[in-house]
Amino acid sequence: MKKLFNIVIASAAMLPLVSCGDSFLELTPDTAITAETFYKTTTHFEQAITAAYVPTRNIALDGMFMDEMRSDNTFYTLYAGDRGPYSTTEVLALFLDDELVSWMPDRYNSVYVGISRANTILDRMDASEMNEAEKTAYKAEALFLRAYYYFDLVQHWGGVPLMLHEVKNETDAFAAKSSKEEVYAQIIADVSEAINLGLPMATKFPQSGRATMGAAKMLRAYAYMSQPNKDYKAAEQDLLDITKMGYKLLDDYADVFDPANKNSQESIFEVQFLEDGSSDQYNTIPWRMIPKCSNNDFLMGIAGSNYAGTSGGWCVPTEEMIASYEPGDKRLDASVAVAVGTEDASQNFTCTEVKTVSDYQPVDGETAHFFVRKYYHPPYQFSLRAGDNFPVYRYAGALLLLAENLVAQNRASEALPYVNQVRQRAGLPALASVNEKAVADEMRHELAFENHRWTDLIRTGKAIETMNAFGETMKAKYPWILPGAFNVNENRLVYAFPMREMQINYLLEQNPGYSAGR
Repeated sequence: MKKLFNIVIASAAMLPLVSCGDSFLELTPDTAITAETFYKTTTHFEQAITAAYVPTRNIALDGMFMDEMRSDNTFYTLYAGDRGPYSTTEVLALFLDDELVSWMPDRYNSVYVGISRANTILDRMDASEMNEAEKTAYKAEALFLRAYYYFDLVQHWGGVPLMLHEVKNETDAFAAKSSKEEVYAQIIADVSEAINLGLPMATKFPQSGRATMGAAKMLRAYAYMSQPNKDYKAAEQDLLDITKMGYKLLDDYADVFDPANKNSQESIFEVQFLEDGSSDQYNTIPWRMIPKCSNNDFLMGIAGSNYAGTSGGWCVPTEEMIASYEPGDKRLDASVAVAVGTEDASQNFTCTEVKTVSDYQPVDGETAHFFVRKYYHPPYQFSLRAGDNFPVYRYAGALLLLAENLVAQNRASEALPYVNQVRQRAGLPALASVNEKAVADEMRHELAFENHRWTDLIRTGKAIETMNAFGETMKAKYPWILPGAFNVNENRLVYAFPMREMQINYLLEQNPGYSAGR
């Protein structure tokens, strides 16, 4: 006690020595972490770059509704209880959305959070204590992420505000839309610089899950082939480079999605999820894809209500999608399952068995719900949570994108071996020739429920005709679909900017065909 007392006294005696010009009351203690003290060491930048990956999780989940359910791959099960809280989700599948859809602002905001984190890393790097090699490595990774996030934005909103530096004041926070061409130019510039700086090659598997040269080449190839003025030759070279990087198809298609094979030799880039029971790094997709079920402990190994909150019954594979698989295609049963059981008048479904689709036969008095199987790996340990990663780029996708590229250049014979590699793994006979449709069909089945179908249709110019035809089929099947649904035109190839953005950013103009939101 005497020692402590002496310290206090000594400290008090020193107070008069502080000049009036010094700050006596430190508003920011020396031990506090601030933006000015944080971005200094390698440890700081490692934490910052890890945080910059976090929004990829939101993109994966939001994409199941904004990409898969926007396409002809999936629809949803109509539940009476969803008329209120989930009507804004249903309109995504019906093309009746405006700026009030819940998944849309979440994705938009999350992507800009990722961009902001990447920008801060890039702007703070030069003043850090890191050596040049460390600066180069983190710069390449941050540039890849910024390009990846802007590619997500331009695919779903078209031209968007280009924010390329850390926001430090009110003036920096607002920007008008750049054109679609300008956004693509920035994407290609960023990812090209990341490639030139030397992103690492994937040399051992499983990988770390972070950006690699293969991921950057894949992103740039997609950008070259998706921009208004497509550059097939440049994309071809990137895709050919990927075929020489040590990736390969796993022997069994189902193994690609097994959590035991995360970041495998077929993976080029995937979203990292972890379920440890305490953190917020978990994945909810499997719980949303299974049907709403009164006994989902039977389905999942642990109870958890998916009637509300983490709601189920979404992204249901359509009958047309299931029928489109060729006989003997191993990808069908690996991608889709059917839950069978009983259902009462209040739509309370009790599951009694999970069956494979290929040998399923309807039974009188039995209710069946198709659901996405790719991310279904029970038993789960924690309610409404899973640890499955989500695929973004796979080697099979690179082979098929290369085939699409070559067909577009009138070199279909050169595309054939790449398509047949994928078909062989699926247990299908080799094709003697390929055309644009054959490649598109192969890509649809290989990458089913991986958030590619909608943007694939846009890239290949088939979105409007495909989705209007699909809409006619669905209206004939479900009389409750409103007459104005599935009115797909050029305006509907992009989404509305969220209302909050329209209200805050006075320079932002709403996309054509949507209400202004101000």
